[in-house]
Amino acid sequence: MPNTQKGRPRAASDARTRRQPAPPPPNFFKRHPWVAKLSPIALVVVVLVTLIAVKVTNSPAAGLSSTTSTSGQQAGSGDDGTTALPAGVLSEVTSVSASTLASVGQPSGLALPSKVAGSPSLLTGSDGKPEILYIGAEYCPFCAAERWAMVEALSRFGSFTGLAATHSSDTDEYPGTQTFSFYGSTYSSPYLDFVPVEEETNQPSGDGYTVLQAPTASEQATLTKYDTSPYTDDPGSIPFIDVGDHYLQIGASYNPQILQGLSMQQIAAQLDHPSSAVAQAIDGTANEITAAICTVTGNQPASVCDTPTINAIVHNLEQ
Repeated sequence: MPNTQKGRPRAASDARTRRQPAPPPPNFFKRHPWVAKLSPIALVVVVLVTLIAVKVTNSPAAGLSSTTSTSGQQAGSGDDGTTALPAGVLSEVTSVSASTLASVGQPSGLALPSKVAGSPSLLTGSDGKPEILYIGAEYCPFCAAERWAMVEALSRFGSFTGLAATHSSDTDEYPGTQTFSFYGSTYSSPYLDFVPVEEETNQPSGDGYTVLQAPTASEQATLTKYDTSPYTDDPGSIPFIDVGDHYLQIGASYNPQILQGLSMQQIAAQLDHPSSAVAQAIDGTANEITAAICTVTGNQPASVCDTPTINAIVHNLEQ
């Protein structure tokens, strides 16, 4: 069944709104003429020290896979439209009580993720763990709404570092919707890999927005394959979420109007109040995303997946 919630047509798909990727930086040795004067032995020492520094900097914590959202081609420079997260926001999003989540359950009116037809192979990362692919953009108000639930759901399986604050375009519908940006963040989990691509910032550039990232060839192939009928009534829309090639969420699960005029602190403060419209939308969507993820992790961890609420949603997903 296709997602009936509205999404945002991808500005990136229009050549008029996409700048060409920035050229690679000049060769290090060409930029620094003094290097040519070094002896061969000194050059070897410089290279070895650089390689060791890079390896140490990029090593993830033992036992966890770690994915940084700068994967994929990058272009553009300067202001990426993000700021530091307000204090306490992430803590409130990731600590919604079990009783609230059970009370919210699966509210009516939310778009349910679509089951991929047939018996597709599980989409996995290089480490063999199920992969969750997200493609969106910072200017997009529907992406802004969905990210709240994604951060809440994914935090049940792992943890984020480096999340930033941003807002949707000030000139689009639902202007200035406050939200997270996945760009530059890192996600670590023993159960899954999360691969986010933020295609544009919220900063105007020509007829569109400044380019931030572009999907890799394989990510673009997945987008082309699934971001169309019968899985969505608005082909080419974002946000696009692929849960292991088994479930798809295309477009926002709820109306971003619910978040209009609210700061990040005000949104986060309502998440543990199950009767609030914000909690119904975000916690309810997080429950649905959690259920979809549980179907590809083998219901692990049991503390997250083996609950009456999640089991009931999984049953609805499989219909």
